[in-house]
Amino acid sequence: MAARGEFSSRTAFVLAASGSAIGLGNIWGFPIKVASNGGGAFVFTYIILTFLLAYPILMAELVIGRYAKSDTVRSVNAVSTPGFRPLAFLTGYWGMLTASLILSFYAIVAGWMVSHGIGAVAELLGQSQTWFVADSVARSILFSAVFYVLTIAIVANGVASGIEKWSTRLMPVLILLIIALIIYIAMQPGAAEGWRVYLQPDFSKVLEPGLVVDALSQAFFSLSLGVGTMMIYGSYVSKSENLPKLGATVAGMDIGIAVLAGMLVIPAMYVAQHNGVVIYDDAGNLIESGRLIFNVLPSLFDTMGGAGAVVAMLFFALMSIAALTSSISMLEVPVAYASESRGIQRKKAAWLVGSGIFAFSLVIIFNAAWLFDWVVRIATEFSEPLIGILFCVFVGWVWQRDKLLQELKQGSPHVERTLFWKIWPTYVKFVCPLIVIGLLIRSFG
Repeated sequence: MAARGEFSSRTAFVLAASGSAIGLGNIWGFPIKVASNGGGAFVFTYIILTFLLAYPILMAELVIGRYAKSDTVRSVNAVSTPGFRPLAFLTGYWGMLTASLILSFYAIVAGWMVSHGIGAVAELLGQSQTWFVADSVARSILFSAVFYVLTIAIVANGVASGIEKWSTRLMPVLILLIIALIIYIAMQPGAAEGWRVYLQPDFSKVLEPGLVVDALSQAFFSLSLGVGTMMIYGSYVSKSENLPKLGATVAGMDIGIAVLAGMLVIPAMYVAQHNGVVIYDDAGNLIESGRLIFNVLPSLFDTMGGAGAVVAMLFFALMSIAALTSSISMLEVPVAYASESRGIQRKKAAWLVGSGIFAFSLVIIFNAAWLFDWVVRIATEFSEPLIGILFCVFVGWVWQRDKLLQELKQGSPHVERTLFWKIWPTYVKFVCPLIVIGLLIRSFG
């Protein structure tokens, strides 16, 4: 079997891991939750809770991955003891299945982003964009297939030539696109009200149960936790790197992009409202929150005259890039298992596994009325939290504490004397599982 790949530098890892974390959940999901939960109050709570909950679990995944230097199944098994081996195998396989389930619906939505972007290009060329933006089975199949081909092609080329190469190219483009669109939207009539809502927290709402639960959920899911993606990326990190600092950098990047996304989408919503697009109903609830990107914002672009098609093209290019940087990490989870534990050559493994997940996407597309939301709920509201708890169990309760410390010391010799080591092991052992269990109970309440 060929030697395992490894990220060539700290920057390469940060961009790849940030790309995994920064996906549609940040650029689509975060602004929607901001708009539905009092603007700045949600932003404030989300930032605090990302470091209270998401960062500790992120560190659990990274340290397991780097210690084992293998796929998720063998990584969890490596930190286990004989009595916990069955649970270790279950956790590894379950994470791999969940990553595949998420990709199966994620690629469909990403395909819609690609089709809307191509529709904007068609409009710029004086052609009709109707087919590209109208819901249809044919459109969903074609553009999800296009998105799968892009994702598989990158993963098939391995860590250095695939994941690292394209993450380090796509992430800067993504950030530049967000900033350019923020500047343009900020100059439009109505944007000032969006900025006011976004940047002025109503602290009376900070402790509202619904807002806190939404902020906890966003903090957990936006970092790609609970499916093994960060564990796999951690396995490609050099032993000489300081993991606590790397994890904090990734969490900070994730927060930064989410906040930037809010600076784009929230003012854009109020620009749309200024231009006559209905955003909130009479009760003050966000209209069609799940379809905001495909209904409300295109309505805004239509009111911008000749510039609308250009802005739409750039916006959906941004969304497609964000989706791609996340999808490659999801596909990498089962592909790493197929190539390392099953001995299948990487390129073949990528196309076989990717094609298999695409086949399930087709099942979802043909049964979207009931299956789509069901798969989303099972994967994100049930599987991810439970697997996150299991990762905490293995790091906090099963893995021998001295071996955990020795692994962290490889890149940070003095970690034992830091505040991180004094707090994190106990925190991930007791506090994180309790918080995630609370989230899980609330989501089914």
